[in-house]
Amino acid sequence: MNTTKTIANLPKVGLPTMLRLGLFQMGLSMMSILTLGVLNRVMIQELAIPATIVAGLVAIPLFVSPARIWFGQLSDAKRLFGGYRTGYIWMGAAVLAIAAFLAVQAMWQLGSAVQTAGGWTWAPHTIGWLGLLAFVFVVYGLAISASSTAFMALLVDISEADNRSKLVGIVWSMLMVGVIVGAVLSGSLLGQLSTDSTIETLQASVNRLFTVIPAIVVGLALVATVGIERTFSKYSSRSTVVDREDGITLGRAWRILTVNPQTARFFTFLVVMTISLFMIDPVMEPYGGQVFGMPVSESTRLNAFVGIGTLISLSATGFFLVPRLGKRRTAKLGCLLIALAVGLIGLSGFTANPRLLQASLFLFGLANGIITTGTISLMLDLTAAETAGTFMGAWGLGQSTARGIAVVTGGASLDVGKSLFTNPVLAYGLVFALQAVAMVFAIWVLNRVNVKEARTNPKQAIASVLETELD
Repeated sequence: MNTTKTIANLPKVGLPTMLRLGLFQMGLSMMSILTLGVLNRVMIQELAIPATIVAGLVAIPLFVSPARIWFGQLSDAKRLFGGYRTGYIWMGAAVLAIAAFLAVQAMWQLGSAVQTAGGWTWAPHTIGWLGLLAFVFVVYGLAISASSTAFMALLVDISEADNRSKLVGIVWSMLMVGVIVGAVLSGSLLGQLSTDSTIETLQASVNRLFTVIPAIVVGLALVATVGIERTFSKYSSRSTVVDREDGITLGRAWRILTVNPQTARFFTFLVVMTISLFMIDPVMEPYGGQVFGMPVSESTRLNAFVGIGTLISLSATGFFLVPRLGKRRTAKLGCLLIALAVGLIGLSGFTANPRLLQASLFLFGLANGIITTGTISLMLDLTAAETAGTFMGAWGLGQSTARGIAVVTGGASLDVGKSLFTNPVLAYGLVFALQAVAMVFAIWVLNRVNVKEARTNPKQAIASVLETELD
């Protein structure tokens, strides 16, 4: 059968399908609110666990991201539940929902151990619950790696270069809808908790939250992807490795990715940019609580301001900004605006004015949408269709590892700031200053990427690696 004809006969992804696909991202972002918004805040402030340890725990799902390479390669070569991508998405969603609920139960036990000891100590009981909680986060991270890597590969499979930025804009807009919905729903399910609520009251509300939202997330994953791969995927027609046991193994994947210096440079940009962007994650809710006196429900809603800003800019960037500025200039503009926004977030602490903080977070969201659309559009363009799962696994590895480093760095920087300054505003300001510096460095790295060369070399790399293996 003629490959070109086969691809041409497949229907093109329209706006309703793009919105439907976005439901999956919406669900993942709702889960991120639970871990980085609720659990992070509760462990640091209410359970008095050191910020560095908390940041390390919530970063574990990101540090298991090397598994993305394996899951990506697996979804390139092995069907699951009848599809190359869909089965891994469904399996991952189900496991992450279960793991999220178990993480909360382990968290309460760890908090109880700390309370019994009268503060954090490295006692056997404390270490035991800490280890169990860490293991649950490992499982949670593996589930996210499986589902999100397969989902990103699916986006490559069903799209073309001419509609990719629109697909990214809409799907990531839905991700921000999830941030907003997750923040509002979390605030509602947490009820009227105040800063002096008892642990028992808090525990009942958080347990309910971690029962309802994970169930919703699993449902969204199913609705978003049922029938999509069968109807729109061009993978079987594009790929030279489908159903080949000797196609692209994990070792070959690494050789393909490292043979192209431009891909390596973009990978470096992706890592630095992601570290800068997400250092704010472990400190934003504690910042609202300690500097602005916000209760848990109110500090969780701070995510909504970021989400609304990002939602507005994602669609506008994909449809209007990228076609005019280009993908690389769009990404650079986003980097500059992020640096400006984190500076304003730090300055808002000196005024103790919640409205200024909210406005700064809204600007951060606008910049986030710009940098996300520009970067992901570039990333999808630089992905070889022949091994979309492998490449998306590699990009996901870079992003997730960097995000893990960012979370740990953010929490550790806060602890360093607290040891250097008695004023909490200065302690948090150290984190925001480091973010700005890293984002400026990311721009320098991006300027060194030759996009044209990066687009052409992956196919040559695949061919050379496979030829070498045959020889």
